[in-house]
Amino acid sequence: MNKETQQTTRKPVAIIDIGSNSIRLVIYENLTRALTPLYNEKSICSLGKGVALDGNLAEQNIEKALKVMARFSLVMKLMNVEQAYCFATSAVREAKNGKDFAQQIGAIIGINVEVLTGEQEAHFAALGTYAGMPDFNGIIGDLGGGSLELSTIGLASEEKQETYQLGVLQLIGVSENSLKGAIKTTNGQLKNSDVLEQKSQSFCAIGGTWRQIAKLHQIQTNYPLHMVQNYQVDAKEMQEFCDKIITQFDAEETYDGIEFVSSTRVNLLPFGAIVLKKILRLGGFENVVFSALGVREGYLFNRLEKIEQQKDPLLEICENISLLRSRSHYHSFELIEFSKQFIRTSNLYEDLEQQRLREAACFLADIAWRGHPDYKGEQAIDLIAFGALIGVNHAGRAFLARTLAVRYMGLKRHSVSSEILDLAGESNAKRAKILGALFRVAFIISASMAGVLPKVAFNINNQCLELILPQDLSFLEGNRLKNRLNQLAKTAGLQNSEIIILKN
Repeated sequence: MNKETQQTTRKPVAIIDIGSNSIRLVIYENLTRALTPLYNEKSICSLGKGVALDGNLAEQNIEKALKVMARFSLVMKLMNVEQAYCFATSAVREAKNGKDFAQQIGAIIGINVEVLTGEQEAHFAALGTYAGMPDFNGIIGDLGGGSLELSTIGLASEEKQETYQLGVLQLIGVSENSLKGAIKTTNGQLKNSDVLEQKSQSFCAIGGTWRQIAKLHQIQTNYPLHMVQNYQVDAKEMQEFCDKIITQFDAEETYDGIEFVSSTRVNLLPFGAIVLKKILRLGGFENVVFSALGVREGYLFNRLEKIEQQKDPLLEICENISLLRSRSHYHSFELIEFSKQFIRTSNLYEDLEQQRLREAACFLADIAWRGHPDYKGEQAIDLIAFGALIGVNHAGRAFLARTLAVRYMGLKRHSVSSEILDLAGESNAKRAKILGALFRVAFIISASMAGVLPKVAFNINNQCLELILPQDLSFLEGNRLKNRLNQLAKTAGLQNSEIIILKN
């Protein structure tokens, strides 16, 4: 089944996550390697608060949750959801009345509610991390309202999972909202962790409270790209930041940038900071990376066929974007081959990561064509910098944005988003400039349509970049193409350029 057929025949899939703090419904376009959200809604029901107090889900929270589920059921019907899944985590798992509650939910939405064990929750969190960051190796922590799950992924030892009653709502309840009590509880539970004894440079933090900590860190450090997915911070720096959060909360001081943090998470931040700080110290990590993908995405990833799981998520989502936004989807594939031929001819070194970024850029190269001519470049940058891309770090995301900035804006104009583009780094920035200049040559030849680029070839002769055109395309030889070809040659470190017309 080709991409076009998949887009029209597959129907939406929904997943409902009944957590200890919130209940969330996410509806995806279809079940694929690169999930595209169609609808995302959450409701704070705080189911874990009652469990922390007397071991039961509180009646008022149950009532609220049941109303929320009735609404979610309607939304799924309106959006013609073909397949729906629902799971519950720590609060329902630990509550004395959790089984009855799950049955009530199932009756409303018409599907069974799967109550995950702590080990299953940790496993799906690891799969979710892999789904969004397939190259990640290290230890993963998923901090919810009721529990903390730790697991390993990609390390030499067997996969390990642990679960602790250290969710932020649980911690607040047990400590009676005392930071000292929370620190004591955290230290006591984590001191014998087998997972944290595994040697790893990186810790991956999952969960709403930790995402808000990452967001606050970005604001206070003036980090230009407000994107939590794959946001990486030095572990010692993050420990110091956690200390700052704890100290300011204890002194009843207001955090700088707190207006950008979810109001439902503000009072949870210091308790999340206590757990994160302890994990980073015990694990001796070099860095912490934050993931916006977790148990939900891992749960769905687990239901994919093996061949689908092995696909590159970045290339999958970029190809889908090309299908939806490019004037010719097939032109993207021709651009991949066109750019590969240029890379080989010009003897530019390209490793596997650089290759996949180049191919991703080719899929994205025509996504802003509907925009105003003066703003296509900036619109393309925004679509990439703040788009729902996965399988790419911030430097890679900046490389893609910088490539399209050159493709649409040329080599002389500067973007208002230069700080974001600078995240690419010096080496990536140079490659993006070359690739963007190459795109400018390609699109003036092909007019964004398939069928022309395969007829064109490159050659290098004594530091001269030669563009070889067949006789039936000789009319393309004009000043505009010559100028862009010469820009490409200079950018690639060559002396000059020439257009060669093949004779029949």
